[in-house]
Amino acid sequence: MALLLHHPILFHNTNTNTKTNPSIITPKLTLFKTIRNRPVKCGAVAAPVISGDGKEDVLVDEERGRVQVVGYNWTEEWYPLYLTKNIPEDAPLGLTVFDKQVVLFRDGNGELQCYEDRCPHRLAKLSEGQIVDGRLECLYHGWQFEGDGKCVKIPQLPADAKIPRSACTKTYEVKDSQGVVWIWMSHKTPPIPSKIPWFENFARPGFKDFSTTHELPYDHSILLENLMDPAHVPISHDRTDWSAKREDAQPLRFKVTERTNRGFAGWWGREADNSTPNFLRFEAPCNLQNNREIVDKDGVTNYFSGLFLCRPTGQGKSMLIVRFGSTKRSPLANIFPEWYFHQNAGKVFEQDMGFLSSQNEILMKEKVPTKELYINLKSSDTWVAEYRKWMDKVGHGMPYHFGHSTISLPTEPAVVEHAPAGFVASIAASSPAKGGIGIQYAPNLANRYFRHVVHCKDCRNVVKAFEAWKNRLAVVAALSVVFAILFNGRQWRALFLLASAVCVGGAYVCATVVTMNTTNFIRTHRRL
Repeated sequence: MALLLHHPILFHNTNTNTKTNPSIITPKLTLFKTIRNRPVKCGAVAAPVISGDGKEDVLVDEERGRVQVVGYNWTEEWYPLYLTKNIPEDAPLGLTVFDKQVVLFRDGNGELQCYEDRCPHRLAKLSEGQIVDGRLECLYHGWQFEGDGKCVKIPQLPADAKIPRSACTKTYEVKDSQGVVWIWMSHKTPPIPSKIPWFENFARPGFKDFSTTHELPYDHSILLENLMDPAHVPISHDRTDWSAKREDAQPLRFKVTERTNRGFAGWWGREADNSTPNFLRFEAPCNLQNNREIVDKDGVTNYFSGLFLCRPTGQGKSMLIVRFGSTKRSPLANIFPEWYFHQNAGKVFEQDMGFLSSQNEILMKEKVPTKELYINLKSSDTWVAEYRKWMDKVGHGMPYHFGHSTISLPTEPAVVEHAPAGFVASIAASSPAKGGIGIQYAPNLANRYFRHVVHCKDCRNVVKAFEAWKNRLAVVAALSVVFAILFNGRQWRALFLLASAVCVGGAYVCATVVTMNTTNFIRTHRRL
């Protein structure tokens, strides 16, 4: 995803002076395992090249001594739940944070409400229910809830009976900030609004961004590793819209300027450029951003940001909100529709998906910290090492973690969502909470449709519109051929055949757009 920060279409680079503003975000016991020195035999492998004085090592430095542990509780954080613009107006939305399932919806006043995603009656999922007069109704027995989770209707109770006090559901605090809904997961500690991240660039005058959501089939820590790894871009994303090339793979330069109990920050750039113009910041619990400032020839500072808001959704799953923006965009960016950039982002994730899914499998299988498995290079993997070392500090306060020197495995399996079943599945699947736009796809996070389209109101509308136009044009093309056969006049035949050809071409274009939004991209790797 780092390649999109330098996308030639999205961002207009009038390169002169470059600088970056670092002040972007304002606000079980650790399992110490004995590191096993596994003997590894590598045949016919050249030794790493060391600098002339022999003192510089190519590997990231190892810290000696006991791992530092700091106080941390994963529930006392704000997690990015969903893009505000994509929340359904008339349906509940089931979401997950680690292994906690919640349901988000808008009440009769348009206010956001969030409950534990289970009915107190018989534990049915409330996200499978419906909104009735601004209340959330469980479709198992019709119990209705409103406001602070209070049950206000039980159809099976006698008319003169009172609703039991215990017939209520747990609630979660949610806040809408800068177009993102955030959730506070603790029921013991009151919400701390000051901990909601604030992204300065996104509040600047003239700053425009495109935002997209993706559900991915690997752990959030592996996702964050990938997002803070610029070294993989030239190889994995070779020729993705001309913004990455295999021959550009090269050593990178990193400079860590900040390490705190809540994350780290620093600068990076290409070694060949002898500069570090990009600023990266990781902030707990799972927020990452890449920023750059470019001063144009007129002395005007233009701001560029790549923001990645990650939400853990259970081991082996994660959800990501991606936001790319700037105060100065390339004129070409206004020509392309937003869905084009959404499908292009999906293409980028698909290029990495096989690697990251297999990485997730190996971490779970090996059951050892990453220190025993990774070979972290100073010239490519500095941020990855920093992130895993940060996990060593705070992992004891998480449901599970994979640290650099420590590890605690998940005790809860990943939550598996099921698509609606039965004869009316296509009708039941009409809302994003139930699986999409009325098409019976198998629920599979390797499928672009389920990873993105079901979570994006704009792309769902695009798919619906182009599907409809494709069908209309196909009908018109068929009728034109029939009329060409029935009419005797040469001019009429030519006109109808031309109309049929145009409609067939239009239907093909519509089908291509639908395919671009719902079908995975398959790339043939190119060798130099």
